[in-house]
Amino acid sequence: MADYVAAIDQGTTSSRFMVFDHDGAEIGKHQLEHSQIMPKPGWVEHNPVEILDRTSSVIQTAMNKLDLEAGDLAALGITNQRETTVIWNKRTGRPYYNAIVWQDTRTDKIAAALERDGRGDVIRRKAGIPPATYFSAGKIQWIFENVSGVREAAEKGDALFGTTDCWLLWNLTGGTDGGVHITDVTNAGRTMLMNLETLDWDDELLGFFDIPRQMLPEIRPSSDPNLYGKTLKRGPLQGEVSLAGTLGDQQAAMVGQVCLSAGEAKNTYGTGNFLLMNTGTELVRSENGLLTTVCYQFGDQDPVFALEGSIAVTGSAIQWLRDQLKIITDADDSEVLARTVTDNGGLYFVPAFSGLFAPYWRSDARGVIVGMSRYNTGGHLARAALEAICYQSKDVADAMEKDSGSKIDVLKVDGGITANELCMQIQADVLGVEVSKPQIAETTALGAAYAAGLAVGFWSDPEELRQNWHESRRWNPQTSDEQRSAGYAGWQKAVQRTLDWVDIDDS
Repeated sequence: MADYVAAIDQGTTSSRFMVFDHDGAEIGKHQLEHSQIMPKPGWVEHNPVEILDRTSSVIQTAMNKLDLEAGDLAALGITNQRETTVIWNKRTGRPYYNAIVWQDTRTDKIAAALERDGRGDVIRRKAGIPPATYFSAGKIQWIFENVSGVREAAEKGDALFGTTDCWLLWNLTGGTDGGVHITDVTNAGRTMLMNLETLDWDDELLGFFDIPRQMLPEIRPSSDPNLYGKTLKRGPLQGEVSLAGTLGDQQAAMVGQVCLSAGEAKNTYGTGNFLLMNTGTELVRSENGLLTTVCYQFGDQDPVFALEGSIAVTGSAIQWLRDQLKIITDADDSEVLARTVTDNGGLYFVPAFSGLFAPYWRSDARGVIVGMSRYNTGGHLARAALEAICYQSKDVADAMEKDSGSKIDVLKVDGGITANELCMQIQADVLGVEVSKPQIAETTALGAAYAAGLAVGFWSDPEELRQNWHESRRWNPQTSDEQRSAGYAGWQKAVQRTLDWVDIDDS
């Protein structure tokens, strides 16, 4: 058998290709950023063709650097930014419009109308998620209404929809020459169109958005030797590698963190934060603003579900300090600047740039900085940005404990911000629980590799993956309950100041 398994990690800001050995250790990688297109306030787009080109480039570069051939890889997995919507012509392979990114808020009127007339309750019951700008179906409807000819092409069967995993899969497996139009249950579950009980597209939900079923991909398990079928027909790995696994990025991180038992939880710190708790094969419906989502499905086994709290802006708030305010020159400088002060000096920063996601789901919210005085410095703002990451995670963790009836004992963490030791200490202090970071930080790509490797027998079963997990660092709470409560009370006051800022005409 080949010695390695690889993964494509197509994220919000970049695409990377990573190679892992049987111990789950990173052998090598290459990564390239892609353009962030923001034509109007609240609009965020990507160029699908650029994403495809960058993906092919990172594969080729990494394989060359590692001096590997396609035959050295036992399988390939894909993980991706979820909800980001691409519609393309199956005859030409050309997108009709840029990809509309999960952060984009242009569909706020569509979401408000769904909520107003009661369809939102049906979406929650069937899909496990609320009507929100976050999810794919509203983006499809917007393209239908604003890009000439797309609806007609969809009705004729010429237009295909997919999230970025589906776009890459279709192209890598042949594109216009027999490309496979498939997605997995974790990505399909983020569209507002999949019924969680049947794991299939739901006719009633499709009717809410007037979406033709024939434009949607086939839904398959996350790990399956027959999942994507054949070997690749395009790109540097063509003809050799079995594409055998796909997971949305946050579910991939759950697998990479081996949160495979009910009650285990992880928090991924990236452009946004995503805190998930495994609820086993039980569908736990949230009463506190969380999402019920498919965590993974391996082959013909029963699907495993999760509660999820999605936070739109965390790492991107640090990018905002760097790129817009220019008070730091590198993301790492946020820790240096924040350490120049001992607390936030009474200043709170709520980065509701795209509204507030879980557990509030308020698209009318916008970012605020409150509690400022002449005393405050850039250090206080940098610390408040780090605290905002942690307080938003506490909002979600508290809701998760109410829904599940289980308290998080240890929070596993991953993602770029975990390199910021001050932020991780603040997280332990804010939550009042221990925070644990694995030795292998790239858990999202690793989870996709695990899914693909399990499908082809590279790893024998999920329990074998636990042997690969090792702790790198642990942070213990260092604040008192009184300090924790006082800090969180200030945060909750600040959140209230963000609400009702944007008037949404839901008519």
